This record gives sequence, structure tokens and C-alpha cells, in this order.
Amino acid sequence: MRRPVLYTLTSGLHAGMIPDARQEPFIREIEAALGVPFDCRGADFSGYGQEDAPELIYVRTGGTEGLFLEQLGANSFNHKILLLTSGLSNSLAASMEILSWLRQRGIDGEILHGSTDGIADRIRTLLTSGQSAAAAGPQPDSWIEPCSFGPILAGKRFGVIGQPSDWLISSGVDYAAVREALGAELVDIPIRELVEEAARGGGEPPFALQALNAPRYGRKLDADDWQGALAIYGALKRLAGRYRLDGLTLRCFDLLTALHNTGCLGLAILNAEGITATCEGDIPAMLSMAAARERTGQASFQVNLSRIQGDRLLFAHCTVPLSIVRGYCYDTHFESGIGVAVHGELPEGPVTLFKLSPDCRRMFRQEARLVANSYGDKLCRTQVVVEAPGAAGYFLRTPIGNHHIIVPGKL
Repeated sequence: MRRPVLYTLTSGLHAGMIPDARQEPFIREIEAALGVPFDCRGADFSGYGQEDAPELIYVRTGGTEGLFLEQLGANSFNHKILLLTSGLSNSLAASMEILSWLRQRGIDGEILHGSTDGIADRIRTLLTSGQSAAAAGPQPDSWIEPCSFGPILAGKRFGVIGQPSDWLISSGVDYAAVREALGAELVDIPIRELVEEAARGGGEPPFALQALNAPRYGRKLDADDWQGALAIYGALKRLAGRYRLDGLTLRCFDLLTALHNTGCLGLAILNAEGITATCEGDIPAMLSMAAARERTGQASFQVNLSRIQGDRLLFAHCTVPLSIVRGYCYDTHFESGIGVAVHGELPEGPVTLFKLSPDCRRMFRQEARLVANSYGDKLCRTQVVVEAPGAAGYFLRTPIGNHHIIVPGKL
């Protein structure tokens, strides 16, 4: 049997990972199930597209979308792009963003994810039939429908603080198109204005916050962590007032170096107050949450999809609106291990999975059921399991970017 070729993408934010991907249990298990080892090329993509065996790009972590563009963005692809993901360290979410970018350009792609036996079976098919072999299952385009909300955000203003994160390669928006589709006005605000504002200190939340606890996975949190997190909240709240904002999205990873803290707690409070607030500068996610708030009157949860097991989907993020959880505690930010993040637990019951496309003309909307809360060490701190029969095909073949929204109840 020919050996499948394996390339890797790894973000510098995950420096603690095993340097050699073939030493990972995930890769070893696939090789054992397949009965043949990978031809591992690591991060050397110089031979990509020139092999006569299936070529897999192992997206090891989140934050690798920009690396994909650096390595392959200028390629003229003449075969299906195969993205392998373990489901740990936001690798699935990054693969979804890359796949969304490919589809926007008419390039065929597929995410290989699930059990190691299932992945090995798919690779075996590719070895036999070639890299263009179609994946089984229904056409997932049927999951996407025209957006029927109209100008639901007419007269509302939303801040974009610091511009979208570099890895949101498929989530750029045209401000005029957003205004035309939803009626929303987008306002750019420099990240330095937030940093300068945070120097003024914290704000006073409108409700009592739980006291600091000992994190399950991160280092011990102290008064500096707490005061820094509240300073970011206060700065965001004052900027919202200054610019008359109904919502905002924050390029939060810049704060890790600028303020040695995160926006996780601040966003959790703002969403509970009624100000729609998302992280990573994700404008479509912010607009999705704002539209959901207009229709339901409540906050919703911006998430990364982390793992798929049949019809059960594990979603996670390091912030969650405090108004929709039944309880919460604090931890450090997952990727960086600093700052104050939130582990919340959401009530089990009906939810809606939702996401607007960047042009706000299309949307994914699927009724589902939240069945469990989780708290593992290799994912963002708030983790929920959602049962959504059949939806795996959408996420693995035609997702609208990486972040999606979990709306309590029916949308």
C-alpha cells in the first residue's frame, strides 16, 4: 500500500505540543488502524501537490489559518484539500475556517475527523480511489438557507475593536453589505484606545460576581489578574458608551501581550448586561449574536466546535454570558494560560445552532438539544455537548467559518 503524505500546521500559541506529530497518540492510532505509516513532511510544504499519494494537512491546533495561507494560499489547487483534525486544541475549529475559505473560492475540501478507525477507513478509500474521491453522505448545502431576518439591526451600532484576528481568513465583511442586509452600522475602534482606557482601571459590574476560586487547570489567580480583567471590562463598557454601541467585537488575543490578561470576563459581563460582545474580532459572530438577541431577547454563546462523535457535538470557548449559565467558576485562558477565563455550565434543554454568513445573506440554523456540560483540559474552559442529528455533515463539509452561536431555546 502507498503511504499517505502528512503535512502539519501548528500555532506558536501551543508551544507545549510534541514537536514531532508522529509521536502523538492520535497519529499513532491512525497508523495502526491503517496498517501503514504516514510519510511525514512536517511543516515543509515544498512538495505539496506533487505526490501520487493522498496528501493530508494535519491541522494540529487553532490559530493556524494564517499559516495555511502563508504555505498554500497562492497555490492553484487541482485536487481536493484534505484537512485532518484530532478535535483537540481548537484544531477542528481552525479546519472549519480553512475549509470555509476554500469553498468561498470554489475549491473542494473535506475535513477528516472522528474515530481513528473511521479516519483510517477514509484514508484507505483515498489511497484506492485518489484524492478526488467524494465523501459519502448527503449534500450539506441543504443546511444553509437564505437569511430571512431583514433589517433586524436597523439603527444599531457595533464596534470592531482592533480588527478581526488574523486567523479569521473566511470571515471578512463588507461594511456596506452589512448595512444593506441587516441595517447595522459598524464602527472601527483602534485597539490602542482600549489599552489606554484600561489604564484608568475597572468598572463596577451591575451584579455581584463570584469570588476567585482555585482554577482546575490553570495557575493560581491573584488580585492582579482580577483587577486586570475588570479593567478590561471597564474600558469596554466606557468605549461602548462613548461610541453609542449596542455591541462590539474585540481582537482579544492582542491583550495577552499588551495587558497580560484577556477579555473573557469582560465579555461575559457585557453580554449579561445586554451589550452583545464577541471575541477575536469576529464580526459575523457578533452580528449573529445580535440578531439572535433581537429575536429572543437574551444572550447567546459564541463557540468553537471541538469534537464530533456521531450526532453529539462538543463546543467550547473561554467566555460565556453570565446571564445564561446556572453556575460558573474561573480558570485561566486556555491557549495562553494567563488572565481570567470563565467556565460556565448551561442548562440542558433545547437550543439552536446558528451562524450568519459574512455577507449576512445566508445562514445556518439548526434546532438541537444541549445534553451535557464538560470540563476537559485540552479545550477552552466552557464546554457543552449538543445533540444535533445529521448536522456533522454541515460542519465537516460546508461550515460558515469556525465560530458558531448556541442560542438557548428556539430561534
